[in-house]
This record gives sequence, C-alpha cells and structure tokens, in this order.
Amino acid sequence: MLNVENLEVTFALGADVVRAVRGVSFTVQQGESYGIVGESGSGKSTVLRAICGLAPTSGGRITLDGAELPTPRSPAFYRRVQMVFQDPYASLHPRHTIDSVLSEPLSIQGFDRHDERIEQALEDVGLGAGFRFRYPHQLSGGQRQRVAVARALILEPQIILLDEPTSALDASIQAEVLNLLDRLRAERGLTYVMVSHDLAVISHMCERLLVMQHGLAVEELERADLRGQRAQTDYTRKLLKASAGYTKEDAQA
Repeated sequence: MLNVENLEVTFALGADVVRAVRGVSFTVQQGESYGIVGESGSGKSTVLRAICGLAPTSGGRITLDGAELPTPRSPAFYRRVQMVFQDPYASLHPRHTIDSVLSEPLSIQGFDRHDERIEQALEDVGLGAGFRFRYPHQLSGGQRQRVAVARALILEPQIILLDEPTSALDASIQAEVLNLLDRLRAERGLTYVMVSHDLAVISHMCERLLVMQHGLAVEELERADLRGQRAQTDYTRKLLKASAGYTKEDAQA
C-alpha cells in the first residue's frame, strides 16, 4: 500500500549539510501496523514527516498504491493519510476549542454533517460530546492526545502516521492511548506507521519494524524476532539489550 524507496532527506544550514535520512526503503501492507525504531537523531521521525510532505526529500520515491506522491501533497492525499504528532501540548492550538480543531479539517475537505461527525469522532476516542467546546488547557495530556487521534480519524483516512504518540504521557495513560489505537485499527481496518524509541510499545503495536541508526536502515525485524531478542546486527542487539533495562550483573560490572 505504502512504499518508500531509497528515501533521502537532507537539511542545509549555511555551509552545514545534514543527511538526516540516507537511502531508507520499506513497504507497508494494507491493514498492517509497521514500526520504526532507533535512538534520538536516527531519522525515524523525519521519515514520517517526509511521507506526509513536511520534510523535503532530496532523493528516492514514496508511492501510495503504486502512484508516486506529488510535492506538495494534494488534498486527496490528506483524505487518505493523517498524522498524530508526539506532543499533545503543542499539536493543538491553545486558543481554539476542540470543536474548532475538529471542524477545520472537515471544512478544508468539504465534508458535510459537521456536528454529527465531530460528536461521533469524540465518542470514538472515548471523550464524548461534553468535551466539544472545551479548550486544550482544560484537558489532561491523555485527553489532548485523544483529541489529536480524533482529528486524524475525522477525515476517515486509511493510513495513520504515529510519531511517538505516547512518549509525552504518563505510563498509565500511555496504555490507555495504545489500547485505543489498537481498537480503532481493528474496527476500521486502518494501516499504521508508528515511530517510537520504546521497543515495548512497538512490540505491542506492530507486526514488523525497521531499525534505524544515523539516518540509515539497519535491519528489518518481525514481531517474533523482537520478542525473541533475535537480531542480525550488533546495533540492534545493543538496542534490544538496552530496552530490557539494567540487570543486577550490569550494575555490579
């Protein structure tokens, strides 16, 4: 469904040039949840931004159902692909009510029945119509992220790009949001591409994953490989060990 082939993303600041993504390739099947993991600065979030047109691609191809994506992305693309950002405190306009936040994409895309769609979207993410005219500062972090999910879902897309959607939340709230995302994918047949530094989250949510380091694709793993601590490269083995936390022997060493 989604194919990324030899993707390159380069940022230039004066004489400094940073190759944030270097020749990354992967394919996501319809209905799949695909993960991208790596340490901070590995380029994983930049890949998502390149897919949705928020980061400049300097090479490679991104195709959706075999058709190469235009730059800038078309309105039809955003009907099919939506993104949930990492920070629920920064992704919502502080002076807009939740009603305004959810109305805007409907107006841009020419949807009808705004009231019905907004109330249904809030219901779908477990908030209800009582949250419709509140402001972001009146919501908790978990509630804000549910609004962000509702905003992504309200256009009835097929693919959701998830950029560390729970990393800014407390552990108990993380579980609630992850379970919500799991349920919505099952109910709607959605396709996810999820970025996270947390391998436990990826293991819970994704069937396959790509490991990245310094802008490069290191290796691709199945969920069973991740859970069985099976990896082909030293970097991935170290990442798996680090994610398991320190043992008593590590502390003594």
